[in-house]
Amino acid sequence: MVQDILGIIAPHPPVMVAAVGGTDADVTRASAAALEHAATLLREFDPETVVIMSPHSPAIRDAFVIDTAPRTTGTLAQFGAPDVRIDTTTDVVFARELLAELARAGIPALDRAQAPGLESGVLDHGVLVPMSFLDPDGRWPLVNISLSWLSYEEHRALGTCIAAVAKTLGRRIAFIASGDCSHRLKRGAPAGFSPRAVEFDQLLIDAITRGDFESLMHVDPDLVEAAGECGLRSFVTLGGVIPDATTRVLAYEGPWGVGYLTTIAANGPLFDRLMTPSFGTKGGTAGAEESEIVSLARRTIETYVRERRVIQATAPSGLLATRAGAFVSLHRHHDLRGCIGTTAPTSDSLAQEVIHNAIQAATGDPRFPELAPDELADLEISVDVLHEPEPCTFEDLDPARFGVIVTADWRRGLLLPDLEGVDTAEQQVAIAKRKAGISPGEKVHLERFLVDRYL
Repeated sequence: MVQDILGIIAPHPPVMVAAVGGTDADVTRASAAALEHAATLLREFDPETVVIMSPHSPAIRDAFVIDTAPRTTGTLAQFGAPDVRIDTTTDVVFARELLAELARAGIPALDRAQAPGLESGVLDHGVLVPMSFLDPDGRWPLVNISLSWLSYEEHRALGTCIAAVAKTLGRRIAFIASGDCSHRLKRGAPAGFSPRAVEFDQLLIDAITRGDFESLMHVDPDLVEAAGECGLRSFVTLGGVIPDATTRVLAYEGPWGVGYLTTIAANGPLFDRLMTPSFGTKGGTAGAEESEIVSLARRTIETYVRERRVIQATAPSGLLATRAGAFVSLHRHHDLRGCIGTTAPTSDSLAQEVIHNAIQAATGDPRFPELAPDELADLEISVDVLHEPEPCTFEDLDPARFGVIVTADWRRGLLLPDLEGVDTAEQQVAIAKRKAGISPGEKVHLERFLVDRYL
């Protein structure tokens, strides 16, 4: 049976926290929104224990440090925000069993509570910043781990031991890999500038997007040194915790010359469950409980159809502040009434993307007349938020899970996944070809994509 563990790569700049950064926190709003999205997924997963690895926790060169203090606490007082506080329990049983598992594996490890100089029970900003978004109330017990200067192979083996302990104890855990990417992206950056910093961050993003954490152990040491990173060892450890991870990069940005990456990782089935949520009643009907993004689409359509006025996306947050392509689908009595979308982001936020596409679905789908006011009461709405498409072969297609894009010269057709009556890859490709005006016998370039479907 595949073990369910949720992984999160989280940046940790204190300025991202509004109480520290004030208006400067707006510069990292994409990362903050991504962490808020990750927090939603973490609450849905509801782990019994959160294991977090921070490059700023007290460390020693030749061993990992595991904290077994019964309680652990910290504030961002040193950054001017004493009211930002995390105070929670430690999963002491897990921490001690991890120390024992590492000993059995011959991996050096130290109990932080047995080393007074390492300030057991104190949380650093590498923990406090991400957890202030992910679990500000200290809902879940923590296990705080310090990285070391041991080899990348030993960091991956640490991850394997973490997963083994979770299985032995029957714990449902989340693993938070706290860390930033290159610190030398721009001239004037805190750690100086390196022309290779961008190369390093792109390599990281490419590998993590593929779920290829193992390749991170083999990055050119000169490139790592040039980048001045602080997250690579945490990311490698995550690869050991979830060796066959499916991933999604939620955000990457590089203000102030430091790269901030936020990513979700999980095994395929768990990833699909968490990243393809359904909210409210089937069909997203008016008056029923429905997701925030569908409520936005409904308000947009109702306002435009009745008043010919476009609502504004004022200060979107969370998922709606991110950027992604999105399709808005309309049905009445379970029959299609309009569907328009974008395969990649064209607006500054997902909220703006949805507003534009909702109006187009209601008034601009050439297959249907414009939606009338008397059709609003029983209008069913769903919104599909698209992941980045990836090239694929015909054998890679699965119409229940993946949408498809077919391309021949300038003609391009798209079909969303999990559509009634589309049960085979042959049907899926044939319909996408027909939509693009591509004849059945023509060769096409295939891409597939996942969606998050909201009702």
